[in-house]
Amino acid sequence: MTFSRRGLVSRLSRTIFALAAFGALGVASAQTGKPVKLMVGFPPGGGTDAIARILAERLKDELGVPVIVENKPGAGGQIAAQALKAAPADGTTYFLSHDHTITILPMVTKNPGFAPATDFMPVAGFATFVNAFAVSGGTPAKSFNEYVNWVRTQGNGKGSVGVPAPASTPEFLVKLIGEKYKLDLVAAPYRGSAPMMADMLGNQIAAGVASVPDFIENHKAGKVRVVGVLGDKRQAAMPDVPTFAELGLAGFEDMPYYGIFAPAGTPKATVDQFSAAVAKAIAMPEVREKLTAMGLTVGYMTPQQLAAREQAYAQVWARIIKNSGFQPQ
Repeated sequence: MTFSRRGLVSRLSRTIFALAAFGALGVASAQTGKPVKLMVGFPPGGGTDAIARILAERLKDELGVPVIVENKPGAGGQIAAQALKAAPADGTTYFLSHDHTITILPMVTKNPGFAPATDFMPVAGFATFVNAFAVSGGTPAKSFNEYVNWVRTQGNGKGSVGVPAPASTPEFLVKLIGEKYKLDLVAAPYRGSAPMMADMLGNQIAAGVASVPDFIENHKAGKVRVVGVLGDKRQAAMPDVPTFAELGLAGFEDMPYYGIFAPAGTPKATVDQFSAAVAKAIAMPEVREKLTAMGLTVGYMTPQQLAAREQAYAQVWARIIKNSGFQPQ
């Protein structure tokens, strides 16, 4: 078969165009065989780590390359966020985070080392959740009001409550609970929920505030007791636990979120491809069931929707932080 010069040039042009379009899809990791890193800002064993591993298992099938969860714990996710800022914007590095690192840290830290609006690109939101107040197994209280009375009688109104990170929403909640019930409650910050949970299981600390996913398994096993949840309604995973609004502490109905972020400058097509993979992963019944059982409300958010969700959440917490009198540190 023979080709004219013009036909050969036309075919060559179409081939080059097709290759360029394929590259624009942002599948750099698939082309090079490099795995995708999904960073988590907390230690292995916590709720966020477990969520990341559930998603990574399915994302590797959707993307066609290994997806490796990389834990970079420290400073409430700050170390992982700084690592994301420094990572190449080539579609091989992502950050799975909840509201604390993305929204709260920049408002309570003078020099966080990153600015989400300029250093990160929203990729996909996949769930909302609520924080919860739990007591350890060694604490006799079976309800939140019993805990309050126990602190008053056994601790002379003084008590320590574990939180997964300093200057976090759980810490502000501890402060407001203390003010509401006239208790001298001190937030004890940990390097993530896993070490906090270890101390609660060992009865080294009587109570803690963290996300429902952090508590759910030990609550079901009877090793800790969740006695109050935030949000505008009771949680399906623990329907007998009242909301704080029911307990008389309103103002915490806005639900925090989980999302995935990429370094600024990552090609839009790359972000869109990864976002679509997240949407497919959380639509799988087995994934949705696992995440729901952990206390998450599963729902896909596009990059634009995730950005809007973060901005709305930031407005709520900016007022709470300002009214608390907290000064960035």
